[in-house]
Amino acid sequence: MTSSPDLQQATAADVWPAGLTRDADGALALRGRPLTELAADYGTPAYLIDVEDLLTRARSFRDEFAAAFAAIGTRCDVFYAGKAFLATPLVRLLDAEQLNLDVCTGGELAVAAKAGFPGDRIGMHGNNKSVAEIDAALDYGVGRIIVDSFDEIDRVAASAEQRGIRARVMLRVKTGVEAHTHEFIATAHEDQKFGFSLDGGEVAEAAARVLARPDALELLGFHSHIGSQIFESDGFAVAAQRLITLQLQVARDQGVTLPELDLGGGFGIAYLPSDTPLTEAQMAGRLAAIVRDACAEAGMPVPRVSIEPGRAIVGPAGITLYEVGTVKPVQATDTLVRTYVSVDGGMSDNPRPALYQADYAAALANRAGGNTDLLARVVGKHCESGDIVVREAQLPADTAPGDLLAVAATGAYCRSLASQYNHVPRPPVLAVVDGDVRTWLRRETIDDLLALEGE
Repeated sequence: MTSSPDLQQATAADVWPAGLTRDADGALALRGRPLTELAADYGTPAYLIDVEDLLTRARSFRDEFAAAFAAIGTRCDVFYAGKAFLATPLVRLLDAEQLNLDVCTGGELAVAAKAGFPGDRIGMHGNNKSVAEIDAALDYGVGRIIVDSFDEIDRVAASAEQRGIRARVMLRVKTGVEAHTHEFIATAHEDQKFGFSLDGGEVAEAAARVLARPDALELLGFHSHIGSQIFESDGFAVAAQRLITLQLQVARDQGVTLPELDLGGGFGIAYLPSDTPLTEAQMAGRLAAIVRDACAEAGMPVPRVSIEPGRAIVGPAGITLYEVGTVKPVQATDTLVRTYVSVDGGMSDNPRPALYQADYAAALANRAGGNTDLLARVVGKHCESGDIVVREAQLPADTAPGDLLAVAATGAYCRSLASQYNHVPRPPVLAVVDGDVRTWLRRETIDDLLALEGE
């Protein structure tokens, strides 16, 4: 991409997909396909996915973690976290690349099943799995169920007994790690809904209950997920040490060596040029060293490890394309308070800014624009003052209705969190491969919305 001063946010490494470029006129293209053409052919808003960028990241996680953990005498399985974004074409690509898959609802499992993803390479999460979801998971032959409560131990065991099988389970543990992230996406501290508490012997009791039902349950090990959008490895170090101590305790108390350890996901990505996430190689090397050292200190063999990246694979590969509808300078007496740039989407296609003040970078997509920067707030079309897409966007001063606006790093948690608020149909997901466009998810229509209505 070009490095003109009015597009500084659009030139930072890792903020935009690798296949995004600007032509001589300043218009953006994805893998050689002009975004103006995509807007004309498919409409806006639209989610765009750079498939080669996505696959490069998936392969990097697979290969870097495999190499790092092979160096300490074990293996590391990469489970793509489907909650970030899920569609059957993506699931088939992940299968072809030999990644595993993490699902957390019956709906996500149904997408995996439709794609024909092997059940033994699926892990199922969720803090309140229904009996129907557990039954579906076992019928499909999922490789592991991450158990979240004492009630769930009984549900999974009962379902397994009915089928005459042995369900492979892991216990999710609240390791007490305070990840440096927004409180709504920090998931290992005590005051939250996920997992068993380290306090009061709750984890040890859960392990004992699972091990007491050997005909129905097989305990693989412990699982932790400390949060999301994490840029450092310190929290993983504390979590790994505490999980390995737990596994050593089970070995001593129950005489059972647990073969696996799951460190979860949460690896951060760059949403802004100032963000500095670790590379896959850096994170793999650090986590492998953490596990090696913790096991050496505990005097126990290194278990098989798994991780669960989602955002870090699909997030940077995606952008959202909007059309500008209104540019509104807001003044108080003679002072400009703010300029609002309204687009044809908003919180229905990206609720993250409203949920936890997420920040994004934006750039004009159809032209380079003037040389004077405009500090604008990009907002949506919904009936909420909190309907903010980009809180502070540096745009050309001549930004006008009809311009196309691209927002970076929207591959994760945008379509998966999207709603039909104000009865706005959800945008399509368009995958671009070597200039060809493939519809992974079509645009919803008004007819789709009305089809849900009763008599």
